[in-house]
Amino acid sequence: MSARPSVLFVCVHNAGRSQMAAAWLSHLAGDRIEVRSAGSAPADTVNPAVVAAMREVGIDISANTPVLLTYDAVATTDICITMGCGDACPVFPGKRYLDWQLPDPAGQDVASVRTIRDEIKALVEALIADLIDGPQLR
Repeated sequence: MSARPSVLFVCVHNAGRSQMAAAWLSHLAGDRIEVRSAGSAPADTVNPAVVAAMREVGIDISANTPVLLTYDAVATTDICITMGCGDACPVFPGKRYLDWQLPDPAGQDVASVRTIRDEIKALVEALIADLIDGPQLR
């Protein structure tokens, strides 16, 4: 892993979970971690309930656009975190993979998305502790 680790969040549509995870990681880690997100079948826009839920915590993702997952994106990342993309995510030897089991916010209202948002924040905080804080304590 490089001095500045890179993380790629992947879900099917890149319109909900992966967008929230990338936004949280960018917000909480700043420039200490390179952050990207993509989808195996990206939607046209980010889910409006996801945008609203993130706006409630002061994070604006309204200008984000879902991005197609590419082999290069996975090949050039240190950690690939999948969220419901199944077999659509390419697997490369030597990469670290995590699979976060999270409900899909598609079709849910903002109140339901808040729970997912907060669960993602907790997972991202643990990831930061592992990537940034952890090695300093060893």
